[in-house]
Amino acid sequence: MEAVLAELHVYPLKSAGGTALSHAELTPTGLRHDREFMLVTPEGRHLSQREHPRMALLRPSFDGEVLTVSAPGMEPLELKASAAGEPVDVTVHRKPCQGVDQGDAAAEWFTRYLASSGPERGGPFAGCRLVRFTGRRPTGRGGGEVAFADGYPLLVISAESLADLNTRLDEPLPMDRFRPSLVLTGLGPYGEDGVRLLRVGETVVELVKPCARCVITTTDQRTAARTHEPLRTLATYRKRDGGLVFGQNAVPRELGTLRTGDPVEILERA
Repeated sequence: MEAVLAELHVYPLKSAGGTALSHAELTPTGLRHDREFMLVTPEGRHLSQREHPRMALLRPSFDGEVLTVSAPGMEPLELKASAAGEPVDVTVHRKPCQGVDQGDAAAEWFTRYLASSGPERGGPFAGCRLVRFTGRRPTGRGGGEVAFADGYPLLVISAESLADLNTRLDEPLPMDRFRPSLVLTGLGPYGEDGVRLLRVGETVVELVKPCARCVITTTDQRTAARTHEPLRTLATYRKRDGGLVFGQNAVPRELGTLRTGDPVEILERA
């Protein structure tokens, strides 16, 4: 079976819902505009679905100029994004980086939405700010760069890997639980674990590290409800180096335009 790029997903706002694309520019930091925006506490710590599951229901889109976000019970936010202004210090998993604050109106909109969910982990919601990435930030491994992503520019998953996992679950899960950038078909179940370099269309990506999964995978991205799966099942057969792994973190090596349906060629096996 010929391997192809089946799906592309970008996440303009960290920890919010993703956007499926038919084509996208691959940049040094991943798909263009991926994790370009982030919500932070007044002290600058990033906010995540880990503590605020209802962030999954935020639906952002960004055209390079205007950030539009919809959410249940809210009028849509339309924000002319700014790259100007004094950078502020923020953190992603305690690692320092910087962003440009996007103003009081955006902060009020997101604060009102998240506060409407009531007290979650950590007590009543104390407010947040929206920032846009600026500067440079290296990956954890592989010599790449990221914006506000946790550690790597891309996440690659085989559709057959999810199909295999779903045979082990009482109720099948959609791919959006795992928030991939690139979904491939034709590599076989966990085929992404066995390759290092892939040519995808006119681009080349290097798979550098298995992705350890967290509680976000247990959050329904359409309802924000949380269960024990898939972590409970992954723990029975996908435990590696103290984590539960599913998918591969990747770094761009040759840039260009990605399109769904692009052929995928294995250049080097792991």
